[in-house]
Amino acid sequence: MTNIPVGILGTGSALPSRVVTNEDMAKMVDTTDEWIRSRTGISERRFVDEGMASSDLAVEAAKKAIEAAGIKPEEIGLVICATVTPDFMFPATACLIQDRLGAKKAAAFDLSAGCSGFLYALSCAVPMVQSGMYKYTLVIGVETLSKITDMTDRSTCVLFGDGAGAVVLGPTTEGRGFLSFEMGADGSGGELLKQAAGGSRNPATQETILAGEHFISMAGNDVFKFAVRILGSASEAALHKAGLTKADIDFLIPHQANTRIIDSAVNRLGLSPDKVYVNLHKYGNMSSASIPVALDEAVRLGKIQENDLLVLVGFGAGLTWGATTLRW
Repeated sequence: MTNIPVGILGTGSALPSRVVTNEDMAKMVDTTDEWIRSRTGISERRFVDEGMASSDLAVEAAKKAIEAAGIKPEEIGLVICATVTPDFMFPATACLIQDRLGAKKAAAFDLSAGCSGFLYALSCAVPMVQSGMYKYTLVIGVETLSKITDMTDRSTCVLFGDGAGAVVLGPTTEGRGFLSFEMGADGSGGELLKQAAGGSRNPATQETILAGEHFISMAGNDVFKFAVRILGSASEAALHKAGLTKADIDFLIPHQANTRIIDSAVNRLGLSPDKVYVNLHKYGNMSSASIPVALDEAVRLGKIQENDLLVLVGFGAGLTWGATTLRW
């Protein structure tokens, strides 16, 4: 069986122009800049304007990734969009993106794994290139979480932001690219982080809308404990599968949810802060968009060098988690 080495050929990201600071949030709910920063590390986040949807950000990020990869949209064989805020329940947002990009030969589908979505999407796309099924795939993580956040709930509204990140995957040289994946889920924690209404279990009604059941609900302390445990262990498992150790890590790009969660993973992995990319203070938690946006920024800032060993790791609703190792 074919086993083509697969790497990231191009990255891109897109962020709304509207900046919402902690001071802005303090005008909406009973909170302060100091309270938010001390507990989360967030100083500001980006919100889309009314009328802008997830696909709008995704297309912008995808165009940058395609340009960076030096390919044409019609060369893409597959588009996977990781999101919990699709434009519609159906058709898939990936199909809308495919059309607007002019990727006429591409299959397209959406994937829902919360903040782990981008890593789950990578784990689907990489084997398809490895097998020779597609030469190039486009993987996007995009969220417009401001659309499903209750701006009167101070426990959640200060946490989330909007954005999109994208990568083009394709063949690379032997010894480069993706080396391993560690994926997991614990559905018993599904109640801890969810959007309660709008699906077949609890369809949209006037009552569900008035009860605020279409907004994000989260048991923050429980999710925090899970995240602190899983970020480090998932990273170590992915390294083990690749025959590597913590000492081999050149750069870590974690899901950007909370600086205390990131710090705990960094300590467990024994990394110095200059080997970790953090942009949480600027954008908040962008769910499936957080890792690809951070990756794109790190690449464009020249922080990632050729032959660096990268670990990307995240956790999310489901509960889900994922980690991957790759040689840049």
